[in-house]
Amino acid sequence: MSWTGTAAGAVRARLASGWDIDRVFGLAVVAVSGILLVTFVLWPIWAILRFSFVTPDGIGLDNYLRYFSNARFVGVVGNTFTVGISVTVATLVLAYGFAYAIERTCMPLKPVLRLIALTPIFSPSLVQALGLQFLLGRNGLVNRAFGTSIDIYGFWGIFIADLAYAFPHAFLILSTALKVADARPYESATSLGAGPWRVFRTVTLPATRYGLASAAFVVFTIVITDFGNAVVIGGNYSVLAVEIYNQVSGQANFAMGAVVGVLLLLPAALAVVAEKWIARRQFAAVTAQSVPLVPQPQRLRDALWFVYALVVALAILSLVAIVVYASFVRLWPYNLAFTLRHYAFDVQNGIAPLWTSIKVALVTAVMGMVLVTVAAYANHQYHNRATRLLYFLAILPAAVPGMVLGLGYILAFNTPGHPVYLIYDTIWIIALCNLYHYHAQGFLLATTSMKQISTTFDEASATLGATRITTLTRVVLPLIWPSVMSVGVFFFMRSMVTLSAVIFLITPATQLAAVSVLYLDDRGAVNQAAAFAVCIIATVIGFLIVAQLLLRLLGVRGVSLIR
Repeated sequence: MSWTGTAAGAVRARLASGWDIDRVFGLAVVAVSGILLVTFVLWPIWAILRFSFVTPDGIGLDNYLRYFSNARFVGVVGNTFTVGISVTVATLVLAYGFAYAIERTCMPLKPVLRLIALTPIFSPSLVQALGLQFLLGRNGLVNRAFGTSIDIYGFWGIFIADLAYAFPHAFLILSTALKVADARPYESATSLGAGPWRVFRTVTLPATRYGLASAAFVVFTIVITDFGNAVVIGGNYSVLAVEIYNQVSGQANFAMGAVVGVLLLLPAALAVVAEKWIARRQFAAVTAQSVPLVPQPQRLRDALWFVYALVVALAILSLVAIVVYASFVRLWPYNLAFTLRHYAFDVQNGIAPLWTSIKVALVTAVMGMVLVTVAAYANHQYHNRATRLLYFLAILPAAVPGMVLGLGYILAFNTPGHPVYLIYDTIWIIALCNLYHYHAQGFLLATTSMKQISTTFDEASATLGATRITTLTRVVLPLIWPSVMSVGVFFFMRSMVTLSAVIFLITPATQLAAVSVLYLDDRGAVNQAAAFAVCIIATVIGFLIVAQLLLRLLGVRGVSLIR
């Protein structure tokens, strides 16, 4: 039967039954998406806020007063902002220079250098700290080779590890800002006698100011909410993310953990709101009248920028490479003989955490593709107060740190009788936490794809009498499936490497590979920790390669799978 015949039959059935299928479908997708977001995002946040005011004497501000009356806790807040601001500034400077070298010069090896810059995305954040331990720790390569006594634990350890971890996120944003430009202002400035530095200050920098601001807020949020690097290499230099873990897992003090969660939630939320506000104020760098800027070869400039980019890339690569190397030596740093024994995973739970991580990542990816696409479709097709609220709920997780959301799941769902309690202590609750932790990014990716479809398709479909369900399945999904697949890849990657969002939800039966890296490092089994980290990186890269090959076999080009 033809599509026209099917659509006409659907219309006749709708008219005969006396009710509007499109209206019911619209109400259903908006309601389902909204209920899930309220349940798995809004309710945990409310649980955190409510529990932070619970005291032995009832509801009050005693928890907050006790926290801020303790000089140590105030120092933790100061440490968090010190790290956040300093790492943000350093990351912006280094990433802007790297992005400029990639986009505005004709230096060689651009694809290789770009790939190296993105390597931290393929691993849990604590891999950067693990690499620093192998390089600059007390038994690190540098200290043993040169007889030095570098102490990397503390502020500088967190600073370097977070800088490496946040670098690719800033680079992606700044690379986009520098990728396209109008050549006319550059030609005008040059003809008026402006030198390279003045052209940069008066033309390039102002044109990328929104990208810089957006990158600044994104990096700041990543740094102040990161748990992995701080817990591995922070030493006695505590920050809020580690403080939540200590209060909840170390002391079972959920009330104080909730207070710290609120303190971490506020600056992260403000940074995300500021980033979204900045993004809305951006304007098109290239218009119909623009002349695209094409970098021209300049031997000296290209050589200098190549040296800079190479140094930065090698610094990033060294942190990952040393982890890979340590996974193949017998006993770091005393016996560096080659061995594969650490890949036998002769540790508690063996290799099971890696398989559990892959299962969780696959479940998250499938659920993400379905639920995020449905939410994006509802937001795109239906314009009313309900969808405006849905949009707010869909992007709200961007402002919620992973550890805060994970703690919220404990406080909200770890109660017998609650419907969600049925899946508590299973991989499903972990997958849902991962899904809604990264929901905002996936939702915006899907929404962008929806907006690229011309309304002509909807109009033609409606003219032929098709329902919205038919239009979605026969028109929209066949057009955007590569983007939907990229959303699934995004969720898989994030689920494989995330640590902070799931640290409170795992059990011995549902332990994940990223958590195993943390536990093994904590007990001194650094070689096994390195082996687990390498397996995570290999899994993520392997999945990316398979997904990219699948797209190419199906004739799809130009879809970026790295977000």
